[in-house]
Amino acid sequence: MKKIFSLMAAAMLTTAATAQETYDNAQLAQKDLNGTARYVGMGGAMEALGADISTMGTNPAGIGMFRRSVINGSFGFSSQSDAEEFNGADKTKMSFDQAGFVYSMRSGRSSFVNFGFTYNKSRNFNQILTAAGRLNGASQNKLSGMKNYNGIYALRSKNGTLSSPDATCSQLDYLYSNVILGDGNSILADKNGNMIGDNTDGFLIRKDGFSPTFYNATDYSFGRESSGYIGEYNFNISGNSNDRFYWGFTFGLYDVHYDATTQYTENLVDGSNSIGSVTLNDRRKITGSGFDVKAGIIFRPVEESPFRVGLYVHTPTWYDLTSKNYTRLDNKLQEKYGAHDYGDINEAYDFKFYTPWRFGASIGHTVGNYLALGATYEYADYSTSDIRINDGGTVDYWGNYYDESHSDEAMKQNIKQSLKGVHTLKLGVEFKPERNWAVRLGYNYVSPMYNKEGYKDGTINSYGTYYSSTTDYTNWKATNRITAGVGYSCRNWTIDLAYQYSQTDGDFYPFMSYIDNERHEYNNVCDAVKVSNKRNQLLLTLGYKF
Repeated sequence: MKKIFSLMAAAMLTTAATAQETYDNAQLAQKDLNGTARYVGMGGAMEALGADISTMGTNPAGIGMFRRSVINGSFGFSSQSDAEEFNGADKTKMSFDQAGFVYSMRSGRSSFVNFGFTYNKSRNFNQILTAAGRLNGASQNKLSGMKNYNGIYALRSKNGTLSSPDATCSQLDYLYSNVILGDGNSILADKNGNMIGDNTDGFLIRKDGFSPTFYNATDYSFGRESSGYIGEYNFNISGNSNDRFYWGFTFGLYDVHYDATTQYTENLVDGSNSIGSVTLNDRRKITGSGFDVKAGIIFRPVEESPFRVGLYVHTPTWYDLTSKNYTRLDNKLQEKYGAHDYGDINEAYDFKFYTPWRFGASIGHTVGNYLALGATYEYADYSTSDIRINDGGTVDYWGNYYDESHSDEAMKQNIKQSLKGVHTLKLGVEFKPERNWAVRLGYNYVSPMYNKEGYKDGTINSYGTYYSSTTDYTNWKATNRITAGVGYSCRNWTIDLAYQYSQTDGDFYPFMSYIDNERHEYNNVCDAVKVSNKRNQLLLTLGYKF
């Protein structure tokens, strides 16, 4: 039997500076369509119509349109019914999505000042993602081996353990080097192919020749179950002037709870002979908090007309986050392959992530008291997102402590290459066939956040690379949402029900591709596999006006 290999990644590269990788953070930046059932049923196109608690988190001026106080709460179910079975995860989960109130005070004959608070689940991470495909000689360990062979990172040996002084060597590279690649079929050598001793930088080559150490793979299977949410807590002050001009400000707090379990398996070969498989199991948690500020206005250009225009802006959300992972690589190869039965790593680190500015414009119109029409356009440039390295902090003369950080410029370039500006269009209509009943329809189009040619680059000289424990990435395409709803009011009580269907297709890659311009046998190219995230949501809101 081979030995067990275990280490703490922090011992390899001692530093207080930490950051995170582009694709891991991108999922924190966008928001779902969620809130009250009325808001969801109209596709969220209420940033000019207002008078719904959920507009507190989009156009704060919408709260200025309330003339009565209100309190409500929303809960429901979210289902990914077409997902394949993985890890015993539930495809349907119950969710508490929203709760809030608005307190309305008259400040003049036709003017009000309102105060409000709402909790909203702005991001739901519940998802099962599976993929499988042919590799035709490419492999995850080959990526690690070729990075080392081409000098992306160096390896050194001490007491039989391989380590690296370079941030370009990820946690996964460490595991592959020690568990699989650094076996009896390879040696640690200098650039001339001579074996080297302890504490000397070099790279792994095969004993039988001056060639890189790796094992090809025939195919792979992948599964990930993610869960958790981002909770948004909004505090609002708003008002109106003569029922024609409305204004609002919202201060938002966020708490992040992300938990993902990943399993990735490759079947390896030596030449044309099958030699077994390797399996990567990864558990990653991201937690933390953030804040932002939102401001907006709504106005009626023509006093006699109910037509209105809304404009709003959101600052970046400034996140302060902690990421933890436990990663294990299992060697299920034949006895002469690999150095250990398995290896594992666990790590925790802090970093900062700032989302982009967000701008929106909306129009709304009502016909009598039976028809409401709304449309909203929103833009955010995700290529301007900022991943920041923590530098520690300073204490001023009066004893106040301040965090200090700086942008991870290398990873920021990858953000610019992999992410782009997103255009969001929201359309909604509400029709009241009679006074107490309302029927709603809505539609959303959200353009892709990911560039088609973007990829998770494992060669970036960044601590985001160093702390990475998986290599997969998905370039998600546009999101389409269709919504419908119904509402009933009785005296001071309201009950609303909404249904939302959303679909986002994407291209999944198990790892980045590598092309060798001189020797094609060193190429490590994996093709995209089509994946899809189809979600159904049923949402119920109970409200009371007073």
